[in-house]
Amino acid sequence: MRLEDLPLRDDLKGKRPYGAPEHDVPVQLDTNENPYPPSKALVDDLAEEIRLSAADLNRYPDMNATLLREGLAAYLGHGLSADNVWAANGSNEVLQQILQAFGGHGRTALGFQPSYSMHPIITTGTNTAWVDGRREDDFTLDPGKAVAAIEEHRPDIVFLTSPNNPTGTALDLATVRAVLDAAPGMVVVDEAYAEFAREGTPSALTLLPGHPRLIVTRTMSKAFAMAGTRLGYMAAHPAVVQALLLVRLPYHLSTITQAAARVALRHSGELLGNVAALRQERDDTVEWLRVKGLTVADSDANFVLFGRFADRRAVWEGLLARGVLIREVGPPEWLRVSIGTGEEMAAFRAALEGVL
Repeated sequence: MRLEDLPLRDDLKGKRPYGAPEHDVPVQLDTNENPYPPSKALVDDLAEEIRLSAADLNRYPDMNATLLREGLAAYLGHGLSADNVWAANGSNEVLQQILQAFGGHGRTALGFQPSYSMHPIITTGTNTAWVDGRREDDFTLDPGKAVAAIEEHRPDIVFLTSPNNPTGTALDLATVRAVLDAAPGMVVVDEAYAEFAREGTPSALTLLPGHPRLIVTRTMSKAFAMAGTRLGYMAAHPAVVQALLLVRLPYHLSTITQAAARVALRHSGELLGNVAALRQERDDTVEWLRVKGLTVADSDANFVLFGRFADRRAVWEGLLARGVLIREVGPPEWLRVSIGTGEEMAAFRAALEGVL
């Protein structure tokens, strides 16, 4: 039997699942992971936490992840409490729950492209209609045009991404405020890469007071270097959290996941200690690429979008042949490189020089 032989939903026919090419090469700079592994002290602490938790694995986990949410609220600050915070298996599950609660048949979500490719995928999966808005040629978002798109389509959910993936572009709060004032429904600001933003870049968390339909999503997969934990979270008005409780699956966060995330919060100073180095490596990479005559998008994330190539596939394949894997994503003439260690970025530069 083939997929085509199954009674698949019409809106899923012809679709391709999300994924990144997987290749066993020495330098992997394609999935925006933090390249620095946890320390022995963190690993030992995690092992002990899991050992203690294992004694109760015959029981279901805390359905509401209360201790974890308290820890996440303390990390975020801004006067937030556990009632303002929700967590799930990666920020993608948080986004899915948002769409389950506020989207669905007859409802619409709007995003501004190019942006995170999972936004329209999850939207379609929840039987919500997707509408493409557009960014400017430099990948910024014009607030007037964003408001015009909202007034035209009247979406139930608006997705903003800051810093934006795959471009690295951060939004100013004036744009977020303009969208909040115009949007008739929920506004989701995806801040998966917020910790990598340049000093002084404000977070949409500052706008939560007075904006009960604003949701700010975060993740432990990037700056926290805990991609394998699969822990995403969000901050919003307590009523929004209550809405997500209506659609979450029972006991969706395992005992082990909650334990690992709590340990990560205890070691946040260590885990976030490499952020400054990654920012500097990012800025150095942007400068080097521009010296090479390439066009580079300003980045506030742990990756850089660069081009423009008449045949980006040839450049991507040339790098792969030299043992460096980056991502062929975004607009057709562009490529994205995740920021790795100094040694990995030196290998990237040497490989790209060979290709060019």
